[in-house]
Amino acid sequence: MADSIFVKTLKGEKTERPPVWFMRQAGRVLPRYLKLRESHSFSALMQSPELAAKVTLLPIDDLGVDAAILFSDILVIPEALGMELNFTDSGPKFVKPLKELSDPASALHPDASKLEYIYNAIDEVMKTKRDDTPLIGFCGAPFTTLCYMVQGLSSNHSFPDAVGILYKDKKSAHKILHQITELSIEYAVNQVKHGISAFQIFETHAGLIPCELYFEMIMPYVRKISAAVKQAGCPVIFLPKGLGTGIADIKPEDTDFLSIDWQTPLEVARKLVDPAIGLQGNLDPRLFLADQATIKETLERYVDFGSKNHNWIFNVGHGFIPGIPFENAKMVTDWVKETNWKRD
Repeated sequence: MADSIFVKTLKGEKTERPPVWFMRQAGRVLPRYLKLRESHSFSALMQSPELAAKVTLLPIDDLGVDAAILFSDILVIPEALGMELNFTDSGPKFVKPLKELSDPASALHPDASKLEYIYNAIDEVMKTKRDDTPLIGFCGAPFTTLCYMVQGLSSNHSFPDAVGILYKDKKSAHKILHQITELSIEYAVNQVKHGISAFQIFETHAGLIPCELYFEMIMPYVRKISAAVKQAGCPVIFLPKGLGTGIADIKPEDTDFLSIDWQTPLEVARKLVDPAIGLQGNLDPRLFLADQATIKETLERYVDFGSKNHNWIFNVGHGFIPGIPFENAKMVTDWVKETNWKRD
């Protein structure tokens, strides 16, 4: 089987165009996914290997993207650590967040068996996908996972209690981060064993703290996860959203590709980031709300960068947002695949 354009790019091979996929590409945009949600809860879709596999692969057929990403959620790790979680219509909510406990670290009891259904979903994807479709696995990075576990809900994205614990009680913070990391390593390595082609670490909330504090307290844990995945033979993509100029301190041993948010121009990121590290991103997902002429005008600005940089994956700077027209998402995918990227 010949490698896909996504896998070739991860390997550093030159291709005629950048590969394209989108974070949160399975939900929020696709009509067939929204139809499924009318009769199945988010949790039910995740828990069923057949349904999870079906949703995972919908973007391959409906959008024409070059890679699938596992349909799951970063909060499966807190669940496997013993926290009770409800997926509500307004977002995930923990029954008892860690901020309500006097000794939060002692309340966590890892049970890796709670993650088995996800490996079953990966197996189902492997059975049903086309041979040339790569599958991306993922987990939440330790700090972002900590934010939800401490705060308890996803509606307050400043996470004051979670950030506060880094300053008020570093000892407890490290205990929790350690537990998240150890289970995430087991989870990530098992995803590799079940056949994923790449693994992305989602640090959605890196920008909540100074980059100096991030590198002091958080990055050592990210490096442990990344090292375990790499040792298992799988390339790593790291998304540290909001890290700003701190991306200059990311090393090649930390990640194979660095996903750039929309706050940082790709040209600037390329100057800051070690040239041995590939880039991914950084289209603002809100652009998809604009008319197609405006979208195409913005897309044209990427051609010059894409012509000079073969180690770049076209993606958004963070996940799709609700309300994006499917037609616009499809148009962008087609544009990436049909454009002359002027690569020799």
